[in-house]
Amino acid sequence: MLTMQDALARLTAYWSGQGCLVVQPMNTEVGAGTLNPATFLRVLGPEPWRTVYVEPSVRPDDSRYGENPNRLQTHTQLQVILKPEPGNPQELYLGSLSALGIDVAAHDVRFVEDNWTSPALGAWGLGWEVWLDGLEITQFTYFQQAGGVNLDPPAVEITYGIERIIMALQNVRHFKEIAYAPGVSYGEVFGQSEYEMSRYYLDDADVAANRQLLELYATEAQRMIDAGLPVPAHTYVLKCSHAFNVLDSRGAVSTSERAAEFARMRRMAGEVARLWVARREELGHPLGVVEATPTATAPTVTPTGESAPRQLVFEIGTEEMPPAEARTAREQVRRELTERLAATRLAHGTIRVLANPRRLVAVVDAVAAREEDHVRTVKGPKAGAAFTADGQPTPALIGFARSQKVEVDALERVDFNGVEHLAVLRPEAGRDATEVLGDVLAKVVTSLRSAKNMRWNDPNLAFTRPVRWLLALWGDQVVPVAVSSLASDRQTRVHRNAPAPTFPVASAEAHLGILADAGIVVDPDERRRLIVAGAERLAAEVGGRLDVDAERSLIDQILYLVEQPTPLLGRFDESYLRLPEAILVNVMRKHQRYLPVRDAQGGLMPYFVAVANGAVDADLVRAGNEAVLRARYEDAAFFYRADLKVPLVEMRERISRLTFTDKLGSMADRSDRIAELGRVLAAALDLGPADTATLHRAAALVKFDLGSQLVTEMTSLAGVMARDYALHAGESEAVAQAVYESELPRSAGDALPRTLPGALLSLADRLDLVAGLAATVGLPTGSSDPFAVRRAFLGLLAVHRAHPEIAGLSLTEALAAAARRQPVPVAESVLAGAAEFLTRRLEQLLTEEGQPVDRVRAVLPHAARPGLADRLLAQIDALVKEEQFRALAEAIQRARRIVPAGTAAGYRPEALVEPAELRLHEVLTQVRDALPAEPDLERFNEVAGAITGPVNSFFDEVFVMTDDLDLRAARLGLLATVRDLGADLLDWEHLRM
Repeated sequence: MLTMQDALARLTAYWSGQGCLVVQPMNTEVGAGTLNPATFLRVLGPEPWRTVYVEPSVRPDDSRYGENPNRLQTHTQLQVILKPEPGNPQELYLGSLSALGIDVAAHDVRFVEDNWTSPALGAWGLGWEVWLDGLEITQFTYFQQAGGVNLDPPAVEITYGIERIIMALQNVRHFKEIAYAPGVSYGEVFGQSEYEMSRYYLDDADVAANRQLLELYATEAQRMIDAGLPVPAHTYVLKCSHAFNVLDSRGAVSTSERAAEFARMRRMAGEVARLWVARREELGHPLGVVEATPTATAPTVTPTGESAPRQLVFEIGTEEMPPAEARTAREQVRRELTERLAATRLAHGTIRVLANPRRLVAVVDAVAAREEDHVRTVKGPKAGAAFTADGQPTPALIGFARSQKVEVDALERVDFNGVEHLAVLRPEAGRDATEVLGDVLAKVVTSLRSAKNMRWNDPNLAFTRPVRWLLALWGDQVVPVAVSSLASDRQTRVHRNAPAPTFPVASAEAHLGILADAGIVVDPDERRRLIVAGAERLAAEVGGRLDVDAERSLIDQILYLVEQPTPLLGRFDESYLRLPEAILVNVMRKHQRYLPVRDAQGGLMPYFVAVANGAVDADLVRAGNEAVLRARYEDAAFFYRADLKVPLVEMRERISRLTFTDKLGSMADRSDRIAELGRVLAAALDLGPADTATLHRAAALVKFDLGSQLVTEMTSLAGVMARDYALHAGESEAVAQAVYESELPRSAGDALPRTLPGALLSLADRLDLVAGLAATVGLPTGSSDPFAVRRAFLGLLAVHRAHPEIAGLSLTEALAAAARRQPVPVAESVLAGAAEFLTRRLEQLLTEEGQPVDRVRAVLPHAARPGLADRLLAQIDALVKEEQFRALAEAIQRARRIVPAGTAAGYRPEALVEPAELRLHEVLTQVRDALPAEPDLERFNEVAGAITGPVNSFFDEVFVMTDDLDLRAARLGLLATVRDLGADLLDWEHLRM
């Protein structure tokens, strides 16, 4: 059996063999190996650096007294830094797993998107979790910034979770059972310290003493910064961090203190980073400077004389792209290639673009062997201005000829849109396909962008993950493409664990077949078909089924996590079905990307489908995934049982330590605002006594489950667990449901609140979020929406539209009420901007739902009451079929057209003289008195329809623009009054009959 100390020794030896220096752990507490100066400081600046070291990582908040089988306050990391990144870090990493005795061909080893950030250190990077049969064993990150300093060159950080790896390899269920050395268990070595340090962090640490230490350490850190000593300064920043973490674990950090401390640590970390860079430069960079990556040269192509059209294949090979980015990149390549080929004279057929996690493949059929020849016309001066009266060329013409390096006599007369010009005609021979395509494909690569771009060892490229190879073939020929350090060839790459991971491709036409023979499925639609068909077949074997519609978004993720989908059926112990289904499904979907298996009635069965990548050992991988899910469920059960012991009021108190934002207070502050606003909204409606009581009690509990251990671990269960815990605590079904519904909807298409108390609390939640964030971070622009403000607006619209009983509630007035409760000023301009944002979102929604644009714009004055806008649209749809309404609308529109802009409604009746205008005045008075107080288009049509005849008679018999100014004013005022009939109902100007 591989013991833990053997594993540490093997990994250290492996990386030492790859040129890494073996350094020692930090001599003060750190939360991760990243904080050791061998990482945080050494990734800065231009010096090369490779290192490996073991780091005991101390996280007080993870203290569990040694009782949780998977959670420790001190766990062991093995840290590797490769700077500059070597170009093949993933392959080197897989070699390290082999050094541990892991058969990477038999196991399912995958790189799953997981980006890393540390706001307190001003550091971030992009990368992955590495999964071994579903178990996260390593964090793999391309560092981009540390201490707020951009890293040049970027470094790769590989962080192994040693306890997790060893528990999996030794097949033990508790960290205490790990064989640390022959005959010695992990629990025997570290069990006492795990319990006692948990006691200290959770129960016994002196708050006053640690506050004093925090200030002493911060003062000393700043003193060392001022002294120009980055190494001791960094040491004291780390001591600050640990003292803060101890206070946090004791529940002694307020929202404002947290924000202030993070800001102080971030500032000091930035100063340390800049100081380190300056000191290394002063020292002359003792370790040298990383050499620039050489620029590639495009391969030389010898024309073959091919004249028939051939297929083009262009493969952009990458490290594993995040699923969303792979889909976006696929569309980018299609668009860029289509537009750039269209700008050439190269004939071609259909363009297809396919993608999987490691490649983007463009296939273009029937690409001509060369461009058509062409005569390019260069326009010069107009013929009429090109010569003097005596026929001599003007200076302008002479200058044009000189610029084109031709004689004036060589210029031709050419017609441009009916005007004759002098011009140069330049015959241009068509270029060979490979030459044209080389330019086009290079630009396709350099145009690639993602939502968050990263850099690697290629200084001139940036993309979501490193681009590692380019295959470009037109028929049998390599298309010469050179992009920074990359040059095209005819080599493709198949599964990393294949006997031959790279493969030569003879021709473009053979490319997809070669990949298919190697098991690589490039077409996403085909991968989806294989995943769904395989999962359905496996589920049916145990009498279950796959709910494809419910799992659609998960399947969309999975199909971009695998190149070679291999569905496997796993099982878990039926006893876990006693946990709330939401927990079980959340773990499967969100944490493990497993597809749940259900029975015919939709109930959860003790089975799941995992989709491995490649031809793995099915029994080995199945067992690994089952063990991971068991551990996840044990964790969830541990947290669930612990949460059920905590009174709701205590759980509610915990959220005072959770920060919403530094300017908007804690989650408890936010909860209080939501509760107060919910009561205000309820007071404006005619709620019955039962609903009123439900809302008031639920308002007092909103967000309380954020103080639970389970929701801390699985934030997407917020609201779901609130309902469960509330029911267990003896709250009524109505109160529990309202607390749950206050979190709805969580995303587009999610369930909406069914109850009125739940709907009002949902509105209050989103109104508070919009008011506070609009004032402090602004409204969303473009696709950027890090605080989900756009989603909150959409939630407001969805909830309001779903409940006719709140149709009269104005969202803009409610937003102003929310603004008055914020801890920061909310300017009128901010509220106006939010109202406009709401209007535009409603306009977009209604248009996407298929409503005619003119009708949508006609009801937009009611955007603050979207439920009312819906009702008016439905009434318009029915009324436009009725002649009376059409005639009424035309009468109002006719009045609108003749009345000058700015004319006020109102007139002196005694000024009217003609029978037709007197009749219109009489009917208009009756109509205005009978109009309903509430917006109702059907009732308006019934009442106001009486004016149609008098309006038409007025226009037939009365001359409005008479010379008698008083009479003209009266007639225009009369018509303005007609114009304004129903002005509170519709924007009639937009309505088209």
